[in-house]
Amino acid sequence: RKLRIAEMKHGRVAMLASVGAVIQPMIQLPGFEKVPKGLSAFLYPPGTYGFVSLVLVCGAAELGAFSDGPNKDLDSIGDYGAKGNPLQLTVGATREEFETMRNRELNNGRAAMIATLGIIVAELATGKNGLEQLGYIQFPQF
Repeated sequence: RKLRIAEMKHGRVAMLASVGAVIQPMIQLPGFEKVPKGLSAFLYPPGTYGFVSLVLVCGAAELGAFSDGPNKDLDSIGDYGAKGNPLQLTVGATREEFETMRNRELNNGRAAMIATLGIIVAELATGKNGLEQLGYIQFPQF
């Protein structure tokens, strides 16, 4: 039970992290223009402040709204109802469709964990961020 909860949450975080590692060099929020791109972003202010605020917001969500209580059965782990699905994208779906989507989410989360690890190791080894690893030197800025 605890392992499934951890796998679901780590998979969701890894999916966001792998997309973020590739998108982050292109999109920077106002006030963060001088922050280096890539893994070293959280070492320099204001990137440090952004990292700390991200950890605090995620920790509050983990302890509050998005926590799996001990009374939840194994099939409903990671299902937070309207809190986690505000657009109600799968409301009314059959049980078979729900199981198929849950398995897809788990498999994509597993792949994203490996992808994120690969992006991090490659950046530490080469010093190139996620987009530079793909061959982009000039980034389109948004």
